[in-house]
Amino acid sequence: MPKKGITGHDDWVLTEALATALVALEQLEPKHQPTAHMDDIRKMLSNGKEPAAVRLHLAQAKCRLFPDLDPLEIYREYGIGEEYG
Repeated sequence: MPKKGITGHDDWVLTEALATALVALEQLEPKHQPTAHMDDIRKMLSNGKEPAAVRLHLAQAKCRLFPDLDPLEIYREYGIGEEYG
């Protein structure tokens, strides 16, 4: 069976990249945040995905970007309970 897209899991790669980019941009001082682009990233992330899945991707991105922070606290920050911990 031929793979879909370039890698066979393009949607997953793009979702992870967008989530990581959004979390990184959120760390900038508000005056330096490209809010219009960030809104577009949020729209792209949520397109066709359940809100809980988007929150999970964002939490995982923050865990990767900040490995010294408590992962459970990050998950709680994004409204994710113990069912994922």
